[in-house]
Amino acid sequence: MADTSANGSIIHYPYLWTWQRDKGETEERKVRPVCMVLAIPKGNQTNLILLAISGTPPRSDQTALEIPQLESRRAGIREWKFNHDIAEQCFHYDPNAEVLGSFSKGFLAKIAAAFKPFLAQPSGRVSRTD
Repeated sequence: MADTSANGSIIHYPYLWTWQRDKGETEERKVRPVCMVLAIPKGNQTNLILLAISGTPPRSDQTALEIPQLESRRAGIREWKFNHDIAEQCFHYDPNAEVLGSFSKGFLAKIAAAFKPFLAQPSGRVSRTD
């Protein structure tokens, strides 16, 4: 298993939105804070589930979870489709990236509960491995 940030950690990552992928883009236009929701070992690969943190209101096809002010401060941020990547094959994920902060276990549990229905939906995944 690759070294990864702990679940709930906030890191910078070149997040790719679904609409960008659908237009054929493979690179994000800017690096943004993301939450490492899960790092799932599977064989000799580590699947990374990363959720964007954005101050932009969600579109009708997106789901959002408001981050309470205390959690924002704890995570080191001011302001849900998810990116999927493989740590061992990734050009985008830096395992040595500075961790900006992290969400509490309680708030991470809320994220996991809100996110769980989307994890099983292939349409929610924006793959960074293709």
